[in-house]
Amino acid sequence: MRIIPDVPLPNGEAGTTPTEILDGVRSWVTSAPLRELVGHFGGTWPAGDLATVLTGLDDFSAGHWDFRGGRERPEAREPALAPRTARLVLAVSAALGLVRPVPPNRPAYAHLAVLGGLAHACLRRVAYAAHLLRSGTEVAGEVAVLGSFRPLSEAELRMLAEAGVAGCDTEVDALDAAVRLAFGVAEPAASDGVDAGHPHHCWSWRTYWPAGLPPVRVLAAPSSEPDRRRAHTADTQRFWAEHVRLSPGDPVLTVTAPIYVPFQHCDALRTLAVPYGCGIETVGVDPAVPDLARLPEPTLTPGRHLQEIRSTVRSMRALHAVLAAG
Repeated sequence: MRIIPDVPLPNGEAGTTPTEILDGVRSWVTSAPLRELVGHFGGTWPAGDLATVLTGLDDFSAGHWDFRGGRERPEAREPALAPRTARLVLAVSAALGLVRPVPPNRPAYAHLAVLGGLAHACLRRVAYAAHLLRSGTEVAGEVAVLGSFRPLSEAELRMLAEAGVAGCDTEVDALDAAVRLAFGVAEPAASDGVDAGHPHHCWSWRTYWPAGLPPVRVLAAPSSEPDRRRAHTADTQRFWAEHVRLSPGDPVLTVTAPIYVPFQHCDALRTLAVPYGCGIETVGVDPAVPDLARLPEPTLTPGRHLQEIRSTVRSMRALHAVLAAG
């Protein structure tokens, strides 16, 4: 695979100014690798200020890199790409931060947040968080495992069954099962929630106390737009922030998959760093960790990478709008 120099994501260190975050957005969005990718797909680089460029890239990616069409990620179609194009997509994705896992920068954090996802991701991300804690990463507050009441697909249920996990109907069920497995806990020490009769309105949390480790709280968030969609990443981050005391300067580590690091990092900047003044560092699961060897790992195609480059553009556009509004 062709090697292209890496492009850093916007700085998430506590104390980073809005201007510095915007400079990071501009650097990523206007980088040479992204420009090359747009040109390869026949696009003309949008002229104008950063807001105009972000709008233009959002529109362009909607027409060329959106394979979901409003559906869940497993239902996205895979485009037929020429080998040369597929190689370029993977090289650009690596440069933009969607491929290579990077270990945490700090030895200690105020909190660790595990972001939910598809069933296999729930198992892998929670297991990686447990690995980090047992390998010496210190967390003074809590481990927050963030999800929703999204129903699991048939494919996800089959995957869980193959991994020996039963009794799950929703994403938060899969996260809860992952916590029990990875942290060796059986029953929560405390719990609460509301069954509003529809998954977009429901919420819940359960707190576990694994021996020798910080408390682990599994949360399912309601949607901020329940008439339109399920809860998404930003909803789960906001919901958690309402249940934990985030202080200015608190370093927060978020764990996801490498392919989602750029867009979910920018979501966390928008929903956590900007309103609360905390620091944000986002890392992807390292597949080389032995604890993850028995867990299923998805195949990440060039189409999936294009889709998540689009997700990052949209996340950066939302972050820019919040910062520009002051």
